[in-house]
Amino acid sequence: MIKKDVIKLMFLILLCSTVTLKLRAQFTFRIFDKPIIFDAERKRLSLEYLEKRHGLKQEQPTIKPIMIVLHWTVIPTVEQTFDVFNKSRLPGARKEIAKVSSLNVSSQFVIDRDGTVFRLLPDTVFARHVIGLNYCAIGVENIGSDKNPLTAAQLIANEELIRYLKRKYPIQYVIGHYEYTRFKGTHLWKESDPTYNTEKTDPGVDFMKRIRERIKDLNIKGAPVYK
Repeated sequence: MIKKDVIKLMFLILLCSTVTLKLRAQFTFRIFDKPIIFDAERKRLSLEYLEKRHGLKQEQPTIKPIMIVLHWTVIPTVEQTFDVFNKSRLPGARKEIAKVSSLNVSSQFVIDRDGTVFRLLPDTVFARHVIGLNYCAIGVENIGSDKNPLTAAQLIANEELIRYLKRKYPIQYVIGHYEYTRFKGTHLWKESDPTYNTEKTDPGVDFMKRIRERIKDLNIKGAPVYK
């Protein structure tokens, strides 16, 4: 019985690997620009967030990226995600984080279920997507959730996007959103309120294991591990 289970598991692993290889052969990495609003209000709120939350007084709402944070949206489509991120101010339903700032959440990139990559903001324009680290982190949203795990096509697209960003910027870290609190107490953590915290599970532990295996040749670090 055990032998049959092992054979079945090996078959599933081989099948998944074959599907991924076929998808990769068909995949062409492109970025499609789909800009969200970045008006005077969003600029003002971004500069305010940088100063009040991260302790950084800047003339322009820009970042110097050394980190990529992978997310999932929970929102089921790119268009719905775009509509949520497009407003400069948080909608009224987000009261728990509106207390900190009325700046709307967003990310620089979003990846659809079929692996299509959209850029919502220029790579180095500030986006609110991860507590304590926005000032140095590029956010990558993926259409998916706990109930809709990320796809093989998204795995390939995330890998290619990470490689693209690594060629452009001195990226040192790639983390899942659920890992961000591990940076508390490090020199990178910049958040004025030590009690401000949210629990995250995205983009899934299994997805992060797979993406790290695929980019291990880049020698990019993950989140700190405390023993």
